[in-house]
Amino acid sequence: MKLSRKTVLLSSVTAAFAVVGGGAVIAEATADREDEPEGDEPVEETTADPVGELLASMSLEDKVGQLFMVYVHGESADTDDPDAVASNRERLGADNGAAFVAAYRPGGVIYFDWANGLADPEQIARLSNGLQDASAVPLLIATDQEYGSVVRIGEPATLGATRDTGAAEEAARIAGSELRAMGLNHNFAPDADVNVDPENPVIGVRSFGSDPDLVADFAAAQVRGYQAGGVAVSAKHFPGHGDTSTDSHVGLPVITHTAEEWEAVDAPPFKAAIAAGTDMVMSAHLQFPALDDSLKPATLSPPILTGLLRERLGFTGVVVTDALDMQGVRTEFGDDRVPVLALLAGADLLLMPPDFPLAHQAVLDAVGSGELTEERIDESVRRILTLKHSRGIVDAPEVDEGAAADAVGTDANRAAAQDIADRSITLLANDGTLPLASGSVLVTGWGENTTRILASALSANGFQAEAHVTGDEPDADAIASATAAAAGRDLVVVATRNVRAGSPQADLVAALLDGAAPVVTAAVGTPYDAAHLPGANASLAANSYAAPSL
Repeated sequence: MKLSRKTVLLSSVTAAFAVVGGGAVIAEATADREDEPEGDEPVEETTADPVGELLASMSLEDKVGQLFMVYVHGESADTDDPDAVASNRERLGADNGAAFVAAYRPGGVIYFDWANGLADPEQIARLSNGLQDASAVPLLIATDQEYGSVVRIGEPATLGATRDTGAAEEAARIAGSELRAMGLNHNFAPDADVNVDPENPVIGVRSFGSDPDLVADFAAAQVRGYQAGGVAVSAKHFPGHGDTSTDSHVGLPVITHTAEEWEAVDAPPFKAAIAAGTDMVMSAHLQFPALDDSLKPATLSPPILTGLLRERLGFTGVVVTDALDMQGVRTEFGDDRVPVLALLAGADLLLMPPDFPLAHQAVLDAVGSGELTEERIDESVRRILTLKHSRGIVDAPEVDEGAAADAVGTDANRAAAQDIADRSITLLANDGTLPLASGSVLVTGWGENTTRILASALSANGFQAEAHVTGDEPDADAIASATAAAAGRDLVVVATRNVRAGSPQADLVAALLDGAAPVVTAAVGTPYDAAHLPGANASLAANSYAAPSL
C-alpha cells in the first residue's frame, strides 16, 4: 500500500522519538497497521540520534518548512469563515491553518487574538489540537505572553510582577502551565532588554528595568519559571533594544552604545538567560554600529548572530528572528531576500514573513543556486527538532480540551497573581491624601476598560465611584467634561499610560489639579509618567492595566 507523505513523516517521528537517551525503540508506523501480515513482531532497532533519524527522513521542502513560524487566521484549524479564508489565501496560499500546515510543514504557528479570536481556554486548546493533528511533525505553538503591557490571551489567564525574583519565577511558572494547558508550548518571553531610555516607544515596562544586574536576575528567573510550567522560552531582543526612541515595527532603530557599553549594559541579561538554559534567543531589527559597522540590522548580521551570540556567548539553541513583517528589517532588502540573509547571518527560525510562499520559495531557490547549502539548512532544522524533542512536544503535542478551562485561571493561580500584583504597586509620591477611608471618587483618564475596572473595584470597597473616560489624547472638550464631573468629589483618580512631554494627558491632570478635589495619578503603563505630571497629590505606578494590578 502506498503511504501518504504525512504517514511517512509521522512514522519517522514515531520511530525517531520513541526513545530517550538512546535505548531500544520499536519502529512501527502510525497508520495502516491492518496491512501488516498476521503474527509479525515489531522490529527492534536502536538509535543514539532520534533527531538525526527524523532529519534524514525529511525532504528539502520539509526541512525548509520547519524554518518558518507564521500566524494563521481562524478560531479553528479548519475554519471556513470567508474572511479568515481570504486572509489565509492572501498571506499563506492555503484556506486555513490545517490545510497550510499539511501542505508546507512549518516549524510553528504563533497566536494573536485578532487572528485567532482567543476567546476561552477550551477554544484555544481545540485550535491547538486541530493544528497539531494536521501537522506531520509536531508544531511549536507560540504567543507573546509577556504579561504587563504585552498579553495575547486575556482573562482568565493570570499574571503578576514585582521586584521579587522568586515571585517573577512563580508568575512565569503559573503562566507557562496555563499556556501549556491550552496547547501552547512556546512563549516569546522573557524580555531581556535593559530599558535605559524613558522615551522608548516599544520596550518600556516590557523590560524588567534599567539596572542590568536586576534585569539579568529576572530574565533568568523567568526562563526557569516558564520552562517549569511546560513551555519553551525565547529571550529577546538581541543584542538589546532598550536604548532607542524608534519603534522597530515602523522604522530602523540605531543603538549608539560602544562595545564596552554593550558589554556592561545590554549583555548581562542575555548571558544570564543563556546560562539559565533559554531555548531561543530572538534577534532585534536594529543597527548597532559598534557591533557591526556594515549597519545591517542585527537580524541580518553575521557578526552579531554568529560572531557574538553563537561564538562569543556560546549559545547553542535556536535563534529566532523578530517578525519579518516589521519595517525595521524591510528598509533595505526585499521580502524575498530577508529570509535568506537571516539564515546566512545565523538565524534558525524565521518569524512571520509578510508573504510566506515568496519567502519559502526564496529559501529553496537559494539552496538551488548554492547561496545556501542544504547542510546549513540541516543545522537549523536539527536545532528546531532538538528543541521540540527536549521540551516533550513530540511526545505529547496535543492536550485535553475539556481540562483546559479547569487548568486556566484557577482560584489558586488568581490568588497568587493578585498577591504578586499587590506587592508590585509602587507609591511614588503622597502628601497625605492616601489612604482615603471613604467618599466619592471620580475615575478618569486613559482606557475605557481601565477606568471602569478601577471604578468598579473602588465601589466594591465602599466608595461611591464613577468612571469618566477621556482617552489617551483628551481634547479641550473632554478635559472640560472631566473637570465638571470632578466637582464635589472627595478624590479624583487619573489613569495614565505612556505620557510624554506636552501630552494631552498632562493637560488633563493639570486642569483637574486646579479643582478642589485632590488628584491621584495611577500610571498603568510605564512609571515614567510621573516625571511629566508634577503637582499630583499622590502618584502610583501600577506598571500594568490588567485586572489584578488595577
